[in-house]
Amino acid sequence: MTRDRTNVTALLEDLPSFSRQNRGGIFLAIKGPDRGDSVRLGDKPVTFGSSPSCDMVLTDKTVSRLHMKAELVGEDVIVSDTGSTNGTFIQGSRFERIAVGFGAEVKLGRTVVKFLPDEEVLDPEPSEQAAFGQIVGADPKMRQLFKLLTDVAQTSATVLIEGETGTGKELIAEEIHNHSPRKDGPFVVFDCGSVPRELIESMLFGHVKGSFTGAITDRRGAFAEAHGGTIFLDEIGEMALDLQPSLLRVLDKRAVRKVGSNTYEKIDVRVVASTNRDLRAEVAKKAFREDLNYRLAVIRVTVPSLRERGSDIPLLTGHFMNSFGPNLTVSAEDTAKLQRHSWPGNVRELRNVIERACLLNKGNSINIEDALVEQAPAGIGIRTDLPFKEAKGQLVEMFEREYIEDLMRRHAGNLSAAAREAQIDRKHLRELIRKYDLDPRAKLDDDADE
Repeated sequence: MTRDRTNVTALLEDLPSFSRQNRGGIFLAIKGPDRGDSVRLGDKPVTFGSSPSCDMVLTDKTVSRLHMKAELVGEDVIVSDTGSTNGTFIQGSRFERIAVGFGAEVKLGRTVVKFLPDEEVLDPEPSEQAAFGQIVGADPKMRQLFKLLTDVAQTSATVLIEGETGTGKELIAEEIHNHSPRKDGPFVVFDCGSVPRELIESMLFGHVKGSFTGAITDRRGAFAEAHGGTIFLDEIGEMALDLQPSLLRVLDKRAVRKVGSNTYEKIDVRVVASTNRDLRAEVAKKAFREDLNYRLAVIRVTVPSLRERGSDIPLLTGHFMNSFGPNLTVSAEDTAKLQRHSWPGNVRELRNVIERACLLNKGNSINIEDALVEQAPAGIGIRTDLPFKEAKGQLVEMFEREYIEDLMRRHAGNLSAAAREAQIDRKHLRELIRKYDLDPRAKLDDDADE
């Protein structure tokens, strides 16, 4: 039996920028006398029971000597009861043989084992290139991202892109498609946050004529339209909880059933999803399904905010000027002014500023001063020059940053005291501090803030 407690998704505390799920997974005992023990499932089957010959030896006296076996059959994880006395159960139902996915909890006697991804933290070497298609960046974090994306694009792995609003998640998804063997197929974007809740299933999976009021003809959904190519599920964290099982079934079966139909249609698509939320935190709050999070995050990448890569601002400024004002120049003073700006809207905001500055040019130079004034109206900073969702997202992020910054300053960095005053969970507060890079220490030490 292996008692290695590393490489389990639920135990990663440092929120790595890049990770991938290895083939197989981890069975972790979460209830019973052997709670915390784990065993890794790879190409070789693993056994569970009280016999010393089992891969996971359980001291639970209600567990048989050879109680259960798990094995990989193709891409499926098959769990079998091996003739146990007390039986093996999932969600209260006894089974002899069943396929399980990440997040499944299997009960043996009084013991419960949970199947989790074997998630590996990645630390790729930085690419020698300062661009990946249309995306530019010389910062080491960006060049690490370019190296990983170059490799990942050649596979069919599902990718989850995390990052703040305006960091370029859709552009990254498009470049993954453009660098993949599917580049000649369709690239379909589906914004989970902008589609009315009652229409999501119809627009994702399609519908048949007469299936609901207004369904006057058959309709293909976004998945069917992406057949042979890539579907990009933008802002997946906005999808309502009760709609997530339908998406999970499609990802598992690689087949869709139109609303009102009884038959499934096979699809061949590569799935890339994005979110400006931390889905791990959403799972902890039970606002997002754990199994769907695991299914999406086969490859997980986090796009750095612009404030984390301030050295790229001159490079990005030049890149955008080539599009909007190729014959204009920018002074060293204006470049420094751009680097001092907080950029709550990230690269998209910088692009808008440079476009405006080129239009407001003064002779041969771009007009940064007036462009920045135009970009930040008086009052509370509401941006009416952006789509509603983006303007709202920027305002929320501005509020969160300023609130948490002042809160932690008043409590001298004491996490527990700050969380009590704000009446929010310590873990959520820690995530916000990490999100906005507001911790002056390298990491929050729970022992130090009591």
